[in-house]
Amino acid sequence: MNQLSIITGFLGGVKNRYITYEPDRDLIEKFELAKQIKELKGFELCYPADFSDIDLLKKLLSDNGYGVSAVNVRTRRTGKWWRGSFTSSDRQERIDVADEIKQAMDATREVGAARITTCPLNDGHDYVFEMNYIDAYRYAQETFADICAYDPGIRLCIEYKWNDPRTRCFFASAGETAAFCNAVGADNLGATLDIGHSIQTGERPAQAAALLAQAGRLFYVHLNDNDRNFDWDLIPGAYNFWEFIEFFFYLKELGYCDDWYAYDVMSKEADTVETFNTVFDITRKLERLANNIDRSAVAKLTQERNPAKIMRFLYEKVI
Repeated sequence: MNQLSIITGFLGGVKNRYITYEPDRDLIEKFELAKQIKELKGFELCYPADFSDIDLLKKLLSDNGYGVSAVNVRTRRTGKWWRGSFTSSDRQERIDVADEIKQAMDATREVGAARITTCPLNDGHDYVFEMNYIDAYRYAQETFADICAYDPGIRLCIEYKWNDPRTRCFFASAGETAAFCNAVGADNLGATLDIGHSIQTGERPAQAAALLAQAGRLFYVHLNDNDRNFDWDLIPGAYNFWEFIEFFFYLKELGYCDDWYAYDVMSKEADTVETFNTVFDITRKLERLANNIDRSAVAKLTQERNPAKIMRFLYEKVI
Protein backbone atom coordinates (compact mmCIF):
# COMPACT_ATOMS: atom_id res chain seq x y z
CA MET A 1 0.00 0.00 0.00
CA ASN A 2 1.30 3.43 -0.90
CA GLN A 3 2.07 5.75 1.99
CA LEU A 4 0.54 9.23 2.19
CA SER A 5 2.49 12.48 2.28
CA ILE A 6 1.68 16.17 1.98
CA ILE A 7 3.68 18.86 0.25
CA THR A 8 4.68 21.09 3.15
CA GLY A 9 3.73 24.27 1.30
CA PHE A 10 0.07 23.23 1.57
CA LEU A 11 0.22 23.30 5.36
CA GLY A 12 0.89 27.04 5.42
CA GLY A 13 -0.17 30.22 3.69
CA VAL A 14 -1.26 28.91 0.31
CA LYS A 15 -2.44 31.47 -2.22
CA ASN A 16 -3.95 31.89 -5.64
CA ARG A 17 -3.68 35.00 -7.80
CA TYR A 18 -5.98 37.01 -5.56
CA ILE A 19 -6.17 35.64 -2.03
CA THR A 20 -3.82 34.18 0.57
CA TYR A 21 -5.52 31.40 2.56
CA GLU A 22 -4.36 30.27 5.98
CA PRO A 23 -1.60 32.03 7.92
CA ASP A 24 2.05 31.54 7.09
CA ARG A 25 3.47 28.82 9.33
CA ASP A 26 7.05 27.96 10.15
CA LEU A 27 8.34 24.40 10.04
CA ILE A 28 7.60 23.67 13.70
CA GLU A 29 4.02 24.92 13.32
CA LYS A 30 3.52 22.79 10.21
CA PHE A 31 4.69 19.68 12.05
CA GLU A 32 2.36 20.46 14.97
CA LEU A 33 -0.53 20.81 12.54
CA ALA A 34 0.46 17.56 10.79
CA LYS A 35 0.17 15.57 14.03
CA GLN A 36 -3.61 16.00 13.80
CA ILE A 37 -3.79 14.39 10.35
CA LYS A 38 -4.44 10.67 10.62
CA GLU A 39 -2.49 8.26 8.44
CA LEU A 40 0.02 10.93 7.40
CA LYS A 41 3.37 9.16 7.07
CA GLY A 42 5.63 11.86 5.68
CA PHE A 43 6.19 14.98 3.65
CA GLU A 44 7.29 16.21 0.29
CA LEU A 45 9.72 18.83 1.51
CA CYS A 46 10.19 22.14 -0.31
CA TYR A 47 13.70 23.22 -1.23
CA PRO A 48 15.16 25.60 -0.22
CA ALA A 49 12.31 26.82 2.05
CA ASP A 50 12.31 23.84 4.46
CA PHE A 51 16.09 23.50 4.62
CA SER A 52 17.18 26.76 6.26
CA ASP A 53 17.95 24.76 9.44
CA ILE A 54 18.57 21.20 8.31
CA ASP A 55 19.42 19.99 11.81
CA LEU A 56 16.03 21.17 13.06
CA LEU A 57 14.36 19.57 10.04
CA LYS A 58 16.03 16.22 10.67
CA LYS A 59 15.09 16.35 14.36
CA LEU A 60 11.44 17.11 13.57
CA LEU A 61 11.31 14.21 11.11
CA SER A 62 12.99 11.82 13.53
CA ASP A 63 11.08 12.84 16.65
CA ASN A 64 7.73 12.47 14.89
CA GLY A 65 8.53 9.37 12.86
CA TYR A 66 7.89 10.95 9.48
CA GLY A 67 9.48 9.94 6.20
CA VAL A 68 10.28 12.04 3.14
CA SER A 69 8.52 11.07 -0.07
CA ALA A 70 10.54 13.54 -2.14
CA VAL A 71 12.16 16.96 -2.14
CA ASN A 72 10.44 19.55 -4.31
CA VAL A 73 12.83 22.04 -5.92
CA ARG A 74 11.23 25.24 -7.14
CA THR A 75 12.76 26.02 -10.51
CA ARG A 76 10.54 29.04 -11.06
CA ARG A 77 11.02 32.06 -8.86
CA THR A 78 9.93 35.66 -8.67
CA GLY A 79 12.83 37.67 -10.05
CA LYS A 80 14.75 34.64 -11.31
CA TRP A 81 14.57 32.36 -14.37
CA TRP A 82 11.90 34.56 -15.96
CA ARG A 83 12.45 32.94 -19.36
CA GLY A 84 12.94 29.44 -18.04
CA SER A 85 15.76 27.67 -16.29
CA PHE A 86 16.54 24.35 -18.03
CA THR A 87 15.73 25.82 -21.45
CA SER A 88 17.12 29.31 -20.90
CA SER A 89 19.27 30.72 -23.69
CA ASP A 90 21.45 32.20 -20.94
CA ARG A 91 24.09 29.56 -20.16
CA GLN A 92 24.67 30.96 -16.67
CA GLU A 93 20.99 30.49 -15.80
CA ARG A 94 21.23 26.85 -16.85
CA ILE A 95 24.36 26.43 -14.71
CA ASP A 96 22.56 28.07 -11.79
CA VAL A 97 19.57 25.71 -11.91
CA ALA A 98 21.86 22.69 -12.24
CA ASP A 99 23.88 23.83 -9.22
CA GLU A 100 20.69 24.41 -7.24
CA ILE A 101 19.40 20.90 -7.89
CA LYS A 102 22.79 19.35 -7.16
CA GLN A 103 22.76 21.10 -3.77
CA ALA A 104 19.21 19.82 -3.28
CA MET A 105 20.44 16.30 -4.08
CA ASP A 106 22.96 16.56 -1.25
CA ALA A 107 20.22 17.82 1.08
CA THR A 108 17.91 15.01 -0.06
CA ARG A 109 20.54 12.45 0.92
CA GLU A 110 20.91 14.12 4.30
CA VAL A 111 17.21 13.70 5.15
CA GLY A 112 17.24 10.06 4.05
CA ALA A 113 15.34 10.44 0.78
CA ALA A 114 16.22 9.47 -2.78
CA ARG A 115 13.87 11.46 -5.00
CA ILE A 116 13.64 15.05 -6.23
CA THR A 117 10.67 16.45 -8.12
CA THR A 118 10.54 19.74 -9.99
CA CYS A 119 7.85 21.46 -12.03
CA PRO A 120 9.60 23.76 -14.54
CA LEU A 121 6.65 26.04 -15.20
CA ASN A 122 8.61 29.03 -16.50
CA ASP A 123 10.13 26.79 -19.16
CA GLY A 124 7.69 27.40 -21.98
CA HIS A 125 6.29 30.14 -24.17
CA ASP A 126 3.33 32.46 -24.65
CA TYR A 127 3.66 33.34 -28.33
CA VAL A 128 4.66 31.78 -31.64
CA PHE A 129 8.30 32.40 -32.60
CA GLU A 130 9.07 33.34 -29.00
CA MET A 131 11.29 30.30 -28.38
CA ASN A 132 13.84 28.45 -30.47
CA TYR A 133 12.52 24.94 -29.81
CA ILE A 134 15.56 23.16 -31.23
CA ASP A 135 17.98 25.05 -28.99
CA ALA A 136 15.62 24.72 -26.01
CA TYR A 137 15.54 20.92 -26.25
CA ARG A 138 19.31 20.80 -26.60
CA TYR A 139 19.83 23.08 -23.59
CA ALA A 140 17.39 21.06 -21.48
CA GLN A 141 18.94 17.72 -22.47
CA GLU A 142 22.43 18.94 -21.60
CA THR A 143 21.28 20.42 -18.28
CA PHE A 144 19.29 17.40 -17.12
CA ALA A 145 22.07 15.00 -18.20
CA ASP A 146 24.58 17.00 -16.13
CA ILE A 147 22.31 16.98 -13.06
CA CYS A 148 21.49 13.26 -13.31
CA ALA A 149 25.17 12.35 -13.58
CA TYR A 150 25.95 14.22 -10.34
CA ASP A 151 24.17 11.58 -8.21
CA PRO A 152 22.74 8.61 -10.13
CA GLY A 153 21.25 7.29 -6.87
CA ILE A 154 18.79 10.19 -6.66
CA ARG A 155 15.79 9.96 -8.94
CA LEU A 156 14.98 13.27 -10.63
CA CYS A 157 11.31 13.67 -11.59
CA ILE A 158 9.89 16.18 -14.07
CA GLU A 159 6.38 17.17 -13.02
CA TYR A 160 4.73 18.02 -16.29
CA LYS A 161 1.92 20.54 -16.68
CA TRP A 162 0.07 21.99 -19.66
CA ASN A 163 0.19 25.68 -18.73
CA ASP A 164 0.44 28.32 -15.98
CA PRO A 165 2.26 30.64 -15.77
CA ARG A 166 3.20 30.05 -19.43
CA THR A 167 0.31 29.56 -21.85
CA ARG A 168 2.20 26.45 -23.03
CA CYS A 169 4.73 24.81 -20.75
CA PHE A 170 7.68 23.01 -22.32
CA PHE A 171 6.99 19.75 -20.49
CA ALA A 172 3.23 19.60 -21.00
CA SER A 173 2.22 15.94 -21.24
CA ALA A 174 3.19 12.41 -20.30
CA GLY A 175 4.24 11.63 -23.87
CA GLU A 176 6.43 14.71 -24.22
CA THR A 177 8.05 14.05 -20.86
CA ALA A 178 8.69 10.36 -21.56
CA ALA A 179 10.19 11.15 -24.97
CA PHE A 180 12.41 13.81 -23.45
CA CYS A 181 13.61 11.52 -20.65
CA ASN A 182 14.45 8.81 -23.16
CA ALA A 183 16.34 11.34 -25.28
CA VAL A 184 18.45 12.29 -22.26
CA GLY A 185 18.97 8.60 -21.55
CA ALA A 186 19.71 8.84 -17.82
CA ASP A 187 18.22 5.96 -15.82
CA ASN A 188 17.43 8.27 -12.89
CA LEU A 189 15.36 10.75 -14.91
CA GLY A 190 11.61 10.25 -14.96
CA ALA A 191 8.23 11.86 -14.41
CA THR A 192 5.99 12.95 -11.59
CA LEU A 193 2.46 12.16 -12.69
CA ASP A 194 0.27 14.78 -11.05
CA ILE A 195 -3.20 13.45 -11.79
CA GLY A 196 -4.68 16.96 -11.75
CA HIS A 197 -2.16 18.12 -14.36
CA SER A 198 -2.87 15.02 -16.43
CA ILE A 199 -6.62 15.69 -16.34
CA GLN A 200 -6.12 19.35 -17.25
CA THR A 201 -3.91 18.31 -20.18
CA GLY A 202 -6.75 16.20 -21.54
CA GLU A 203 -5.15 12.85 -20.78
CA ARG A 204 -6.68 9.73 -19.32
CA PRO A 205 -4.48 9.53 -16.20
CA ALA A 206 -4.48 5.72 -16.27
CA GLN A 207 -3.24 5.78 -19.86
CA ALA A 208 -0.60 8.36 -18.95
CA ALA A 209 0.58 6.09 -16.13
CA ALA A 210 0.74 3.12 -18.50
CA LEU A 211 2.73 5.12 -21.06
CA LEU A 212 5.22 6.38 -18.48
CA ALA A 213 5.59 2.92 -16.93
CA GLN A 214 6.20 1.33 -20.34
CA ALA A 215 8.97 3.89 -20.88
CA GLY A 216 10.40 3.15 -17.42
CA ARG A 217 9.72 6.73 -16.34
CA LEU A 218 6.80 6.52 -13.85
CA PHE A 219 8.70 7.68 -10.78
CA TYR A 220 6.20 9.48 -8.55
CA VAL A 221 2.52 10.42 -8.13
CA HIS A 222 0.71 13.56 -6.94
CA LEU A 223 -3.01 13.41 -6.13
CA ASN A 224 -5.56 16.22 -6.45
CA ASP A 225 -8.53 17.02 -8.70
CA ASN A 226 -9.94 19.79 -10.88
CA ASP A 227 -12.75 20.63 -13.30
CA ARG A 228 -10.49 20.22 -16.38
CA ASN A 229 -10.37 23.99 -16.89
CA PHE A 230 -7.76 24.99 -14.30
CA ASP A 231 -5.40 23.34 -11.84
CA TRP A 232 -7.59 23.94 -8.78
CA ASP A 233 -5.91 21.41 -6.42
CA LEU A 234 -9.24 20.00 -5.22
CA ILE A 235 -10.04 16.92 -3.14
CA PRO A 236 -9.45 13.72 -5.17
CA GLY A 237 -12.58 12.33 -6.75
CA ALA A 238 -14.56 15.55 -6.43
CA TYR A 239 -14.95 15.90 -10.20
CA ASN A 240 -13.30 12.91 -11.87
CA PHE A 241 -14.50 9.92 -9.87
CA TRP A 242 -14.16 7.24 -12.55
CA GLU A 243 -10.78 8.55 -13.70
CA PHE A 244 -9.51 8.05 -10.13
CA ILE A 245 -10.94 4.52 -9.98
CA GLU A 246 -9.29 3.61 -13.27
CA PHE A 247 -6.05 5.30 -12.23
CA PHE A 248 -5.77 3.34 -8.98
CA PHE A 249 -6.74 0.14 -10.82
CA TYR A 250 -3.87 0.60 -13.28
CA LEU A 251 -1.31 1.75 -10.71
CA LYS A 252 -1.67 -1.68 -9.12
CA GLU A 253 -1.35 -3.35 -12.52
CA LEU A 254 1.82 -1.35 -13.14
CA GLY A 255 3.36 -2.17 -9.77
CA TYR A 256 3.16 1.30 -8.25
CA CYS A 257 1.78 0.02 -4.96
CA ASP A 258 4.60 0.18 -2.39
CA ASP A 259 5.65 3.79 -2.76
CA TRP A 260 4.19 7.22 -1.94
CA TYR A 261 1.32 9.45 -2.90
CA ALA A 262 1.94 13.15 -2.32
CA TYR A 263 -0.90 15.64 -2.05
CA ASP A 264 -1.15 19.23 -3.18
CA VAL A 265 -4.71 19.98 -2.14
CA MET A 266 -5.69 23.55 -1.28
CA SER A 267 -8.08 23.78 1.66
CA LYS A 268 -8.67 27.50 1.00
CA GLU A 269 -10.80 28.94 3.83
CA ALA A 270 -11.74 25.48 5.15
CA ASP A 271 -9.93 23.78 8.02
CA THR A 272 -6.65 22.28 6.81
CA VAL A 273 -6.67 19.30 9.18
CA GLU A 274 -10.26 18.39 8.37
CA THR A 275 -9.55 18.74 4.65
CA PHE A 276 -6.59 16.38 4.65
CA ASN A 277 -8.26 13.83 6.92
CA THR A 278 -11.11 13.80 4.40
CA VAL A 279 -8.66 13.60 1.50
CA PHE A 280 -6.96 10.56 3.00
CA ASP A 281 -10.23 8.79 3.84
CA ILE A 282 -11.52 9.32 0.30
CA THR A 283 -8.23 8.10 -1.19
CA ARG A 284 -8.44 4.83 0.70
CA LYS A 285 -12.11 4.43 -0.26
CA LEU A 286 -11.27 4.98 -3.94
CA GLU A 287 -8.41 2.49 -3.66
CA ARG A 288 -10.69 -0.12 -2.11
CA LEU A 289 -13.24 0.31 -4.88
CA ALA A 290 -10.50 -0.06 -7.49
CA ASN A 291 -8.90 -3.07 -5.78
CA ASN A 292 -12.24 -4.86 -5.46
CA ILE A 293 -12.82 -4.81 -9.20
CA ASP A 294 -12.73 -8.28 -10.76
CA ARG A 295 -9.62 -8.01 -12.92
CA SER A 296 -10.42 -11.08 -14.97
CA ALA A 297 -13.82 -9.57 -15.80
CA VAL A 298 -12.16 -6.31 -16.84
CA ALA A 299 -9.72 -8.23 -19.03
CA LYS A 300 -12.64 -9.82 -20.89
CA LEU A 301 -14.51 -6.53 -21.21
CA THR A 302 -11.50 -4.69 -22.59
CA GLN A 303 -11.07 -7.43 -25.18
CA GLU A 304 -14.71 -7.13 -26.21
CA ARG A 305 -14.72 -3.29 -26.23
CA ASN A 306 -18.49 -3.01 -25.69
CA PRO A 307 -19.14 0.37 -23.99
CA ALA A 308 -22.63 -0.57 -22.80
CA LYS A 309 -21.36 -3.71 -21.07
CA ILE A 310 -18.42 -1.84 -19.57
CA MET A 311 -20.59 0.90 -18.07
CA ARG A 312 -23.18 -1.58 -16.80
CA PHE A 313 -20.38 -3.58 -15.13
CA LEU A 314 -18.95 -0.47 -13.46
CA TYR A 315 -22.27 0.74 -12.09
CA GLU A 316 -23.46 -2.70 -10.98
CA LYS A 317 -20.24 -4.21 -9.65
CA VAL A 318 -18.10 -1.29 -8.47
CA ILE A 319 -20.44 1.12 -6.69
